[in-house]
Amino acid sequence: MRILKPFSFVAIAAMLITSCGTTKTTTNTTSNSVTETIIKVTTDSIVPKTGEMTEAEIQGWPHMDIFTDSIPGMSIDKAYDFVKNKKGKTVIVGIIDSGIDIEHEDLNDVAWVNEDEIAGNGKDDDNNGYVDDIHGWNFLGGEKGSTAPEQLEMTRMVKKWMPKFDGKSAEDIAEADKADFELFTKLKKTIDEKNKSAEAQVNQYKAVKDLIVKANDTLSKLLVGKEMNLDNINSVKLDDQMLQQGKFTIMRIISSGDTVEGAEKQLDNIVNHYSTQLNSQYKIDFNGRVTGDDPYDITDTNYGNAYTIGSKDGEMHGTHVAGIVAAERNNSVGMNGVAHNVKIMSIRAVPDGDEYDKDVALAIRYAADNGAKVVNMSFGKSYSPNAAWVYDAIKYAEEKDVLLVHAAGNDGSDIDVAENFPNDSKDKLVEYADNVITVGAMTRHYDDKLAASFSNYGKKNVDIFAPGLEIYSTVPKDEYESIQGTSMAAPEVAGVAALVRSYYPKLTASQVKKIIMDSGIEFNSSVIKPGTESNRVPFNDLSVSGKILNAYNALVMAEKMSK
Repeated sequence: MRILKPFSFVAIAAMLITSCGTTKTTTNTTSNSVTETIIKVTTDSIVPKTGEMTEAEIQGWPHMDIFTDSIPGMSIDKAYDFVKNKKGKTVIVGIIDSGIDIEHEDLNDVAWVNEDEIAGNGKDDDNNGYVDDIHGWNFLGGEKGSTAPEQLEMTRMVKKWMPKFDGKSAEDIAEADKADFELFTKLKKTIDEKNKSAEAQVNQYKAVKDLIVKANDTLSKLLVGKEMNLDNINSVKLDDQMLQQGKFTIMRIISSGDTVEGAEKQLDNIVNHYSTQLNSQYKIDFNGRVTGDDPYDITDTNYGNAYTIGSKDGEMHGTHVAGIVAAERNNSVGMNGVAHNVKIMSIRAVPDGDEYDKDVALAIRYAADNGAKVVNMSFGKSYSPNAAWVYDAIKYAEEKDVLLVHAAGNDGSDIDVAENFPNDSKDKLVEYADNVITVGAMTRHYDDKLAASFSNYGKKNVDIFAPGLEIYSTVPKDEYESIQGTSMAAPEVAGVAALVRSYYPKLTASQVKKIIMDSGIEFNSSVIKPGTESNRVPFNDLSVSGKILNAYNALVMAEKMSK
């Protein structure tokens, strides 16, 4: 799952994003009287907030209230006020992701502990099939602190078919293999194009950084003893045309409110992004699997280890997701997660590339078998050769009454048409399970920019929208950053689901899903369609519910439904 990180530097802001028998229509499981108890579900009279927001306000916007703040947050304070006289139960939330820094100052007290396991004795004390799984399981394996580079699924598919199809024409292919051959040809062409593009991007951004570094060094020497501000920089005359270009680039950086050091770091991140594509994701002969298992044998389950943190230097995605769900609240540190009464189960199964279907299937089963009642899945891909294993795992989780929350994806695409795995519908029309909720991303702008431009959408296959732009949360090494993506929207929903399951534990996963969808806030207007510059569509055409997440309304509806 790609995520977006906000860049202020103009030249790099255009970087693309860094995962049961019921019909795919809204099923209202609540009575009209329940709906009527929710004070406000429409916002036709709301005047969108104008003027600049402070940094603190932007960091906290997902928890705001549309009716009091004119910002389309989740009404978190109202939600906690509603349950202030109730005592909730602890809910285990499984997070299937890249790994979580459970040593983080805002997460160390909310990490799940397997009390039936004795740490470090090399034994499977609880006989669940996993040795020393104190905080979860690492299906990616590797040494403690290691990263997990991996190919994309399309690359693995091409690699698998190379011996059979490479160098052949359509006339050489048996009729039974023609469909596979056509897909092979299509994917191989895509990979070749992606590699060429990535190589060009690496060279371009390296050149930009080199130019900035040289210009900055020159300006620093010429302005020794003076402040590096716009007036002083502009006063410097440079004969070298390239250095002059670098000077103007530095002036744009400073004008945008960024620093030269910050821009250099962002450029390094972009170079690393495209280098990863070249060196692993689109590299045919790359093999990132270090676990020693057969990833295409679902019965080969004895692999992985208990190092669930991953790399604190190279992997922040899972830590950011975990903070959104359950960063410790009101501890005067960092930020507040959506839910308290939560323990985070860390399940590492998402590499820096596409996840294997086998790892996803076993990760879901691990969460279900070890007590998770909500599972966040902020990942996805366009191809899934062993989707049946994941379908079976989703059904297994449904039998265990586990709610799965899945990010819709960041391609600005209609997933009623485009493929997006995992999902809860084999034909995009009929759900095979009723325990999956798929989440699109929205912004803090209560106007035609409400739907995030990168978010996938689908009237039949995206269930609800939640905050997913400028989301401030935990990252490794006791730090915090704002990033964006449907990967951030899904854990907002997972957090609200955990709140509901904490205070109303008798409600089933299916009921909680319907409550979240039915209790959302309506936006009865048109928005710019994700993936387009200006095409406008009714917001309620972008998802099944046509609504945005609201924690307060969800708790009110859960209260009535539980009586």
